[in-house]
Amino acid sequence: MQPPPLYRAQLTAASAVLAAVLAALNGRYDYHRDELYFRMLEPAWGYVDQPPLTPLLGKAAIAVLGDSLWALRFPSILCMVGLLWIGALLTRELGGGRAAQALCAWGLSFAGVALAFGHQLTTNAVDLLVWTATLLFAARALLREERWWLAVGAVAGIGLYNKHLVVLLLLSLGLALLAVGPRKALVSQWLWAGAALALVIGTPNLVYQALNGWPQLEMAAAINETDGAENRILLLPFQFLLLGLFLVPVWIAGITALLRRPEWRPVRALAVAYPVLLAVTLASGGQFYYPMGLVVALYAAGCVPVAAWAATRGRRGMLVTAVVLNSAISAVVALPLLPIGIVGSTPIAAMNSSVPDGVGWRTYTDQVEAVAAATPDAGAVITANYGEAGALVRYGEGLPPVFSGHNALHAYGPPPADVGTVVTVGLDIEALLPYFDSCEKAVELDHGLGIDNEEQGAVVAVCEGPLRSWDRLWVEFQHYS
Repeated sequence: MQPPPLYRAQLTAASAVLAAVLAALNGRYDYHRDELYFRMLEPAWGYVDQPPLTPLLGKAAIAVLGDSLWALRFPSILCMVGLLWIGALLTRELGGGRAAQALCAWGLSFAGVALAFGHQLTTNAVDLLVWTATLLFAARALLREERWWLAVGAVAGIGLYNKHLVVLLLLSLGLALLAVGPRKALVSQWLWAGAALALVIGTPNLVYQALNGWPQLEMAAAINETDGAENRILLLPFQFLLLGLFLVPVWIAGITALLRRPEWRPVRALAVAYPVLLAVTLASGGQFYYPMGLVVALYAAGCVPVAAWAATRGRRGMLVTAVVLNSAISAVVALPLLPIGIVGSTPIAAMNSSVPDGVGWRTYTDQVEAVAAATPDAGAVITANYGEAGALVRYGEGLPPVFSGHNALHAYGPPPADVGTVVTVGLDIEALLPYFDSCEKAVELDHGLGIDNEEQGAVVAVCEGPLRSWDRLWVEFQHYS
């Protein structure tokens, strides 16, 4: 059965509105700590904590558009616009007509985490696009033509350069096919050809990991140790907030329809893959947003029965109201709409963890510069994390070279062998004392915005007289998180 036409008018309008809003707001507030990190990373096949795709996209955008916050975030705008089209194509694949495709496009354009991902350059924005494209092509392979498994493999192979989490999606989908079928897909030569294609495309990144002792496994273990318990607590409740509370009935309808509709029997594994992925995420202590791509696919499926339900004027009005309310709430929480000076007096910083990680960097840099200026013999600045290092590199003027032992930045050290005095940022003085003749507190960081984050109250210190050579001492500064 051929799918209905793709109704481009509503999809184009939703894409244009989303792109315009993100473009207008993406230069507000400040860099997220991860974005500052991406600016520092040198091009490579991989890093100890992640594959290279997202940092490379950021650097490409800067090379083309200039070194600005807005330019760095431009790839995320493209990813979210792509998400709308892929979502609508999946709705169409399942038989959704004009109304269902419009609901998918407008609902996704200002939906929860998807909107937040479009506002900042993160690996999540690229991963969401990769996951939804993978699911679209898998649906086509199951519903129409097995050759689409090659497209699944190609997208998954590219996804390996962004995050290795796409493997969890493929694993969950495979287990779901094994559980509810069609099991014949698992022995399809096209499916295994797609798997081989993914492996071939992703091999350089995998070779980097293998040659460097699989550092991402160590990284995953570190994250699980520090955040695993909290992630497990948040996983299930936050599923209802991923797209927004008002859209939950739509993707629940998608699960129900996938399991019940006879004509959707070939793709009901999409519904079963979701609880499988939840179980895997729960067991591994992964982030609550890991299943986001599957939730988007379930939403795209749910748009078909919900659009049919909203055939009357009253029901259509209820549906439009729900989408508008969801969009408004999501925009206030996820986008920098409020002046930064008043955000600290609202619950937004607590509701959106990316806000605290994206404020105060210029002020912090000024405070570190003042300490460095008062310490003319300082030969280096050493920071506790990559956000601090990235901010000092981005905004600092007249600072000594900046180093950090955090994640991939450790490989860019140690400081020069003749450095006898360093300024430290965010490091515990008591922990540093065994490595220096003296360490004295200079100032505590304070951005004055009333928003708590990892840097608020962090100590800037001056340490003199390293007790070992920097080659030996630098090992003590390495840490993953």
